[in-house]
Amino acid sequence: MAEENPPPLKHFLTCSVCTEIVKDPVSLGCHHSFCSSCLQYFWGQAENKNCPVCKRKSSKEIVVNFSLKELADSYAGRQRSGPSDEAQVVCTEHLKDIKCFCKEEQRAVSEFPHQQGHTVVPLEEQVQELKQQLRPDLTALQARRSRHQELEETYEAMVPHLKRQRVKTERRIRAEFEHLHRFLREEEEARVKTLREEEEQKRKRILLERKTLQEQIRSLSEGLSAVEADLQKDGLSFLSASTRSRTSARALLSGSDPQLLPGALLDEAKHLGNLAHRVWEEMGQRTTFSPVTLDPNTASRWLSLSDDLTSVGSMDEMQTVLNNPERCIRYPEVLGSEGFSSGEHCWEVEVGDLPSWRIGVAKESVDRKGKRPASPDNGTWCLSYTRGKYTQGTGKTLTLKRTRKRIRVQLDYDGGEVSFYDPEDMTLIYTHHHTFTENIFPWFCVGAAGEARTKAVRVCGVSSHTQL
Repeated sequence: MAEENPPPLKHFLTCSVCTEIVKDPVSLGCHHSFCSSCLQYFWGQAENKNCPVCKRKSSKEIVVNFSLKELADSYAGRQRSGPSDEAQVVCTEHLKDIKCFCKEEQRAVSEFPHQQGHTVVPLEEQVQELKQQLRPDLTALQARRSRHQELEETYEAMVPHLKRQRVKTERRIRAEFEHLHRFLREEEEARVKTLREEEEQKRKRILLERKTLQEQIRSLSEGLSAVEADLQKDGLSFLSASTRSRTSARALLSGSDPQLLPGALLDEAKHLGNLAHRVWEEMGQRTTFSPVTLDPNTASRWLSLSDDLTSVGSMDEMQTVLNNPERCIRYPEVLGSEGFSSGEHCWEVEVGDLPSWRIGVAKESVDRKGKRPASPDNGTWCLSYTRGKYTQGTGKTLTLKRTRKRIRVQLDYDGGEVSFYDPEDMTLIYTHHHTFTENIFPWFCVGAAGEARTKAVRVCGVSSHTQL
């Protein structure tokens, strides 16, 4: 009698109630195992706690079979892995001399033809076809890994860059505060000096008045002594001295009584009144306010910004900078640090004799990496100057009577206008019209200075005589 084949693994992992691979298996005292939920459902329907297979009454509490659970979960995972799994692809009945592949069954077979109506191809042909299908995925995975690696390298470079930014910014902060401290120290010394000078002037005046008073006291004392001496005389001696004594006494009494000088004390109120406010005003007169601060994180690698972030010029050599999302890469551009979403805003830009520049505004979503000529269609509204010719950003040439050294930019967000003026006489150069729907930032594009005296454009406040 031939030896029977042992039942397949699936037989031992199948729940007799639901006939599926067991989930959260539990075992009874009779060693039969079922899905925990299936067993509870069966007992609820049968209204007893007998084994669904052997009908033996279960006298013990059900026990979770962790070993069976691990095996069942592993088997179910292999089943879900799809037709690419080797166990599914290879036909178990044709393990010898496998040279074909059945398209319908998606597995290797040893017969050709395999079944009527099935498409069977050489195994190597199917392998090459599958490899060809897999290669785009491989290329895509390689590209994605490269992008991840590039991003990881950028993050790695950000750490030392952050430190450099912190050191540079801290140095600038300390330099600015040292300038302020120096001003405060100088202001303090000047005010203390003024106080001491006032004290010295009033001290000298008091000493002079006191010296005069002492001389008067001495004269009065001498006259008083003479009168007292004459009063001690008698007879003819007194008569002969009385006229002289009276004349002398009346001469001493003819002057007015002495008075203390007004304003002899220090004017403390003058030195201390609103001291901090007056120093603050003085400080304000010595500092300048820029309505636009340039953002170094947006600056092209070809640009150099001043320490106070109000000037930008072109460099002969390219800097090493991070390709962060905010950075302008293709063109020598930089944006302001603050965007506008409403209201009216204006600033002036000193362009001097720089031979090439573009100034204006750009929307926040403007393409900062790729090829993008400066135009309203691409999200920039500007005035351009190149080779002695002015254009309004779309290629249209503007006729100006003279070369401007300073340009005023005025943004009316709600009104949908970007205007450019000559600040000397407020002559309108050009106005762009557009309905803005996102944040708008000041925008600058600076070319090489060449032989020009002006090496950078500088953002300034609006001239007082040109304010509207």
